[in-house]
Amino acid sequence: MKKTTRNIGFAMIAATMIAGCNPLEFDDIQDPNNPSIGSIANNASSEQIQFLITGLESRHRGYVTNISQAWNTFGREIWYLNASDPRFQTDWLGQNGRVPDRSYFGFGNTGGGSWATPYQSIKQADVLQLAAENTVNITDAQKSAVIGFAKTIQGYQFMIPANFVYQNGIRMDVTDPLNPGPFVSYEQALDQINTILDEGFQAFSSAGSGDFPFRLTSGFNGFNTIAGLQQVNRAIAARLNAYREDWQGVLTALNGSFMDLNGNLNAGPAHPYGAAPDIFNPLFYLPNAAVNTIIVVHPSVLDDATPGDLRVQSKFLERTNPVTVTTDAGALVGTHQDARWSNNTVPIPFIRNEELILLKAEAHANLNQADDAVEAINIIRNAAGIGPYTGATSTSALIDEILYQRRYSLWAEPWGHRWIDARRYDRLSDIPTSYDGGAIFTQFPHPQAELSWDEYVGN
Repeated sequence: MKKTTRNIGFAMIAATMIAGCNPLEFDDIQDPNNPSIGSIANNASSEQIQFLITGLESRHRGYVTNISQAWNTFGREIWYLNASDPRFQTDWLGQNGRVPDRSYFGFGNTGGGSWATPYQSIKQADVLQLAAENTVNITDAQKSAVIGFAKTIQGYQFMIPANFVYQNGIRMDVTDPLNPGPFVSYEQALDQINTILDEGFQAFSSAGSGDFPFRLTSGFNGFNTIAGLQQVNRAIAARLNAYREDWQGVLTALNGSFMDLNGNLNAGPAHPYGAAPDIFNPLFYLPNAAVNTIIVVHPSVLDDATPGDLRVQSKFLERTNPVTVTTDAGALVGTHQDARWSNNTVPIPFIRNEELILLKAEAHANLNQADDAVEAINIIRNAAGIGPYTGATSTSALIDEILYQRRYSLWAEPWGHRWIDARRYDRLSDIPTSYDGGAIFTQFPHPQAELSWDEYVGN
């Protein structure tokens, strides 16, 4: 474990070194201790392939802090209270008429974790595929395994900018950083992401069986076989197909995933964290610490909770002293903090069995298969200690129930589920703003850096 943590820490440092100002471009740095692009483009060694895989895992978790703080604020799952910089409240909550623009705080000039960081992961995966395809130092089966892993991570990462700018569209063709492809619509992007994930799954199918031929971090414990990674790929595809409203596609993907109706709801791959040279879990805050910068539970989540819900008891810690930050719209008071992480090295799951079961319920509801939907819903309700579902079984009523359960089961996970869920069901107006006097955003424009890049290339 210590060796794995040290490796990902070193990979993170080195990955940062090879990223230039353009997030789509990797510099050809001649570093005797780490592989440069030139050294791995032709006949990379097995050790260099390993380094790139570990580096990809490091980049894969780069979005966590920004997405968890910002997107979960947009969906009013949390407030990210920061007394040192009021923009985390005023701008992210849309107070005083603030609306997203190309230079919006936290996103506009660099794109942050919602734009540049995912594309850096995507490019890291491109480099990994290039290295695997152009070497004789690994077998064809090993090449297929590496390509399957790279495409699986790419599929996950492309969904981040796609959901950030939504109908403004994203670039999917970024193979050549000096000549990226055009923006494509949200729907086209999702279709192309589906193709990437399918290609990754098929690559795994050509990789034989048994263990993945290279080391993965502890975040993939239980999934570090070819079959296990195929299950992760299909789990990500199930989430994607829900966004595509391909409900049968959701069920098909779930059948190949690690979904287990009788299994541990927390089972799934995760982002690992550790001590230096690695980084700590960015969502951990010391219980009841005397701080004024912290993620707190949004008051509406507490107000709308079902009495006796075990998720509320396990995820939310009522603070001895609430955190208060004053804004132009009044005081924001955080009475509860995140209690999911016991310490600062606990891994953060990036897709879990609980989400998969809820996706199954959602797919069945949209296919008018009420009995199957209720069966899946009751797995979640019974685990939460609130008893079986007894409401109406119309599609509309079931979707109401499923979205409510997703709100508590997937609370503040590093994805912004509620913001995306409300948008895809045209329910953004259901997200309350009365607690903070703000506004709910639908989407963001492309960051200014993206347009500046177009102007630079055009000249």
